[in-house]
Amino acid sequence: MSIRKRLTQEESRTAALEAARALLIELGPQAVTLKAVASRIGRTHANLLHHFGSAAGLQKALAEHLAVTICATIEDAVIASRTGQGSPRDVVDLTFDAFDKEGGAALASWMLVSGNEDALDPIVDVIHDLVTGLDDFGSGQMRDTTHALCLLALGDALMGGALTHSLGLPRSSARDTAEKMLVEAAVHAGIVVPGPIG
Repeated sequence: MSIRKRLTQEESRTAALEAARALLIELGPQAVTLKAVASRIGRTHANLLHHFGSAAGLQKALAEHLAVTICATIEDAVIASRTGQGSPRDVVDLTFDAFDKEGGAALASWMLVSGNEDALDPIVDVIHDLVTGLDDFGSGQMRDTTHALCLLALGDALMGGALTHSLGLPRSSARDTAEKMLVEAAVHAGIVVPGPIG
């Protein structure tokens, strides 16, 4: 006979968000339901309603959770770039991976279809902080770059594979374009751009 461990509210909420993230990445946004998340962590639907209030509340919390977990990696990239150990490509790869491997694009498309666009704000804020973190002079010229970088990463995650195949381009084409854009924007803003690692 197994005894289910009693979790604190914070532990229960974190377990639910990790399960939601796993479902998002494994099966896509349509799989992230209160019922599926509750089943995955051995809790009740009512328990999740208590923590998130609704499916929309779960979606918004998941977007925030993705932003926080991605942020830790992004902070490492900023520190590396400031010490000359990182590169603009690291920033690009982290941003593209946030939308692709980390499920940001799947979540974005789901949120847009469901009319819950503001739930994406935390992810965009983290990426903007990363880009502006490269702007040591605080000139503020990197906002447009953040916008373009996010759009490129989102589009690439949603249809980049099919599009590059159709056009006969390398799969890394959008990342390469984003890297050039980031380097040019940094140079224009007077930011010293570190070279690639190694």
